[in-house]
Amino acid sequence: MREGARRMLAEAVQAEVDAYIARFREELDEHGHRLVVRNGYHQPREMLTSAGAVEVTVPRVVGGRDPRQHPLGGTQTLPPGDDRRPRRRPQGTRRPGRRLPRVHRVVGDLLRDCARRSMRAPVLAVGDGALGFWGALREVFPDTREQRCWFHKIGNVLAALPKSAQPGAKKALAEIWNAEDKRHALDAVTAFDAAYGAKFPKATAKITDDVEELLAFYDYPAEHWIHLRTTNPIELTFATVRHRTKVTKGPGTRAAGLAMALKLLESAQARWRAVNAPQLVALVRAGARFENGTLVERPDEHTPASAA
Repeated sequence: MREGARRMLAEAVQAEVDAYIARFREELDEHGHRLVVRNGYHQPREMLTSAGAVEVTVPRVVGGRDPRQHPLGGTQTLPPGDDRRPRRRPQGTRRPGRRLPRVHRVVGDLLRDCARRSMRAPVLAVGDGALGFWGALREVFPDTREQRCWFHKIGNVLAALPKSAQPGAKKALAEIWNAEDKRHALDAVTAFDAAYGAKFPKATAKITDDVEELLAFYDYPAEHWIHLRTTNPIELTFATVRHRTKVTKGPGTRAAGLAMALKLLESAQARWRAVNAPQLVALVRAGARFENGTLVERPDEHTPASAA
């Protein structure tokens, strides 16, 4: 299923690139050379699908009068008459004057708008590995803690392992996120590293490099762990909107899309239920301290509850 999803994504990306190049086929420089051409491929990137994470190689396009028009990004504009291939830059360096990724800008605008509407900084934000979201969050709400989604993380780890190792790895990962407390979870991380680190360092690094963000939920009420370990509560909230836009083939205009999303969510919220132990939400917001899911200090106390 993952191989089929990978082929479908690759074909869709290739068709999009071909259409973009065809649109500028008549754009020539003074020597008759095309201004928009193919130039190899970008580094492979992982994309999460319903069949799991798949690796897709995106074609590189050089040229174009307005790089923002390119549907995949990553274009480089060459001056008229210059048909030289661009030199490769060392990995990790940024082109001078390079703009922030579009996702970063869009999410940043959304978070800043929420702040302008008097929304306080979240205590904890849950999300997948989308760099644009985390970069924008750190910029707008720098004090908010981060929690990585275990559902997405498990998919990424298993995609980096051979099929024969996936069943055992999945059980080992469950020992981490389903541990009774943080200490046992850290022991399970050590065991996972010992079992798979030597043979599959890339897969293991996906866990060991993000331990703090993966286990942040242990510092909050145990009743809320099921809500904080994954982004499922967030995605289920918007499932109604997503399903409707699939049927309508898009929302049409921006105003129509916003109106449709608002009405669908207003209708769906009648069937929503509160989080487990909703009375603890106010304590968390007020700054109460929890250890391994148990309250140890209220916001108006200076001594741990266990010693009182």
